[in-house]
Amino acid sequence: MAINPDFLGRTFTGESPFVVGREHIRQFAEAIGDSNPLYHDVDAAKAAGYSDLVAPPTFLTAVALRRRTVDVHDPDLNLNYEQVVHGEQRYRLERPVVAGDELIVTGTITEIRVAGRNELIGTTYEFRTTAGEVVATAVSTLVSRGTAPGKD
Repeated sequence: MAINPDFLGRTFTGESPFVVGREHIRQFAEAIGDSNPLYHDVDAAKAAGYSDLVAPPTFLTAVALRRRTVDVHDPDLNLNYEQVVHGEQRYRLERPVVAGDELIVTGTITEIRVAGRNELIGTTYEFRTTAGEVVATAVSTLVSRGTAPGKD
C-alpha cells in the first residue's frame, strides 16, 4: 500500500518542551563516540564561552524522535517502517544547543514522492526555545524501499 499523500503538508508539534539535560548530552556524545570536551566537561564549555555543556548538532534528531513530532508509525500514513532507511539529514544551526535549553519541536511533512521503486518522505523540523528563539532547522528524508506502487 502506498504512502498516504494526504499527509503532505501536515505539521505536528511536540506536546511539551524537551528540557536538554547535561546527561542527555553526555550520553548522546558517548553513543556517537565523540569525546569533544564541550560535550562532557562543564568547565571546558564555560571556558569556551558557553553557558553549559554544548550538544552535538545531530543531538537534535534524538530530540525530534523523543517528541514524535512526525509520527511515522501512524497507521494512516501507510508506512511500513521495517522497509525504511534514512536517506538524508541536514541541519542549519542558528546557535549551539546547550544544557538547560527548553526546546519545542515542530515537524512538517514537506514531500512525499516516488523515486523508482521507492517512496520518499521529506520532513522539516524547527527547534525553538520556549521563548520563541529559533535554534535550528533540520531537513530529513526517509526512504521506503521497494514500496512504490507498480506502474500499469
